[in-house]
Amino acid sequence: MMPDEKIKNSSELEFAVFCIENVAAKLGVDAERVYEAFTQNSNILHDYIVPEYEVLHTQSREYIIDDLLDVMEERGVKV
Repeated sequence: MMPDEKIKNSSELEFAVFCIENVAAKLGVDAERVYEAFTQNSNILHDYIVPEYEVLHTQSREYIIDDLLDVMEERGVKV
């Protein structure tokens, strides 16, 4: 498991918002529900999205969304 990492700069913040909004759009739910799923119902934001930013942000939008949906499924996170 990755250590908890805080968002360090505006690029990471924009990427986190991108991830949340695109997963929400794919699932057809409000972005606020995905944010809660990534922060309150799990720690996907700080122990996956932020630590993996350098690798993830170079991937395609579809890859990133599918990857995050896989992580949610593995961790049993529901929106």
